Amino acid sequence: MAGICTVCGLPDELCMCEELAKEQQRIRVYNDTRRYGKTVTIVDGLDGSDIDIDELARMLKNRCAAGGTAKEGRIELQGEHKRKVQAVLAGMGYTVQVQ
Repeated sequence: MAGICTVCGLPDELCMCEELAKEQQRIRVYNDTRRYGKTVTIVDGLDGSDIDIDELARMLKNRCAAGGTAKEGRIELQGEHKRKVQAVLAGMGYTVQVQ
């Protein structure tokens, strides 16, 4: 017998709570210039209760072939990776705003 979602009360097969949570987040991707003119791509607006930010940062660093960190609820990647990050997050079902 299938389980029932505790949030919406629908059977697990019909539950869309996780997908709705992804679509409702407003994720911003933008560049910032740090010391010595280095460019950093910042992913901001992630809800830490819905997703493991450290795991997402690890995946984005692998996909972009860049170093980076996850701190204070945001992900920082070394270099210019706005379009690549947007494509990866959109493929995961997130709504992404590139600035």
